[in-house]
Amino acid sequence: MPENLTLRLCRRSALCRAGLILAILFSLAPLAAAKVAVDFDPAVDFSKFKTFTFIGPVENLVMTQINPDMINPQMHRMVVRELEKKGLREVNANENPDLVVRYWAIPESQVNVAVMGDWGPYRAYIDGRWAGVYGTVPASNRKESTLILDLIDRNAKSLAWRAYVTHKLSDPEKDWKKTEEEFVEGFKSYPPSDKGQEHKKR
Repeated sequence: MPENLTLRLCRRSALCRAGLILAILFSLAPLAAAKVAVDFDPAVDFSKFKTFTFIGPVENLVMTQINPDMINPQMHRMVVRELEKKGLREVNANENPDLVVRYWAIPESQVNVAVMGDWGPYRAYIDGRWAGVYGTVPASNRKESTLILDLIDRNAKSLAWRAYVTHKLSDPEKDWKKTEEEFVEGFKSYPPSDKGQEHKKR
């Protein structure tokens, strides 16, 4: 084979390999960046929600490396800010709020959260229609937790909307900024659009 043709083929092969590697990396990048997921009940009329109360974490947080005393004020401020942007108003729990807001964490994928902690008047909501999305955002190790934020219809005592954020939270003060950005991204889809609700119903 002529030398110049051999060189051209080698260069082309190297370029092809490099292109293939770049294509794989770019295809994996969205998966690596996909840290937030949102789900909702398509049968809910979200326009009826005008007020909310924030009840904070459930006891499952004691199973993680997260310090609830450190993350709770940050989570509360974020929730109030984002829901007020949507026209909702925070009220006390004894003022009959439309929504109850809580959060909890999954420390590792093999933990059976259904039997962990004290869920109070609202259950875990990890079964039925919510089970599929719950299973798609597992924590991969003890240093990475999945924080789950629930918006619960207080009158129906049913889950209306949920956001999942998977992020390293071994140091809440250091890691909170990225976690908050991911939750804010999730809140962009609250309330769900009419088109989104119709699509999910189908």
